[in-house]
Amino acid sequence: MPTYTYRCSDSHGFDEVHPMTSVPDASTCPECGGDARRRPAAPHLSAVASSAYGLIDAAARSAHEPSVVNSLPGAARRAGTGITRNPLHAKLPRH
Repeated sequence: MPTYTYRCSDSHGFDEVHPMTSVPDASTCPECGGDARRRPAAPHLSAVASSAYGLIDAAARSAHEPSVVNSLPGAARRAGTGITRNPLHAKLPRH
């Protein structure tokens, strides 16, 4: 839900969170109890790259939905050829 900024006649500013479908034009000031009107505010845009958001989201998900690990991280899987060039392996019994 978006955050909306309000300011009363005594210049007390405060923010409230409302659904976009029912945003009041006025609210009650929590400091003085007077009427406060909604003011235009800058959108909360972030300068963080989308890759950083992906890391933040992944960290939040891993707190309650840990991923299943099937192999060691960074371990490369190579297709085996079945042929070794190490001379010590020649002395091993064959199946």
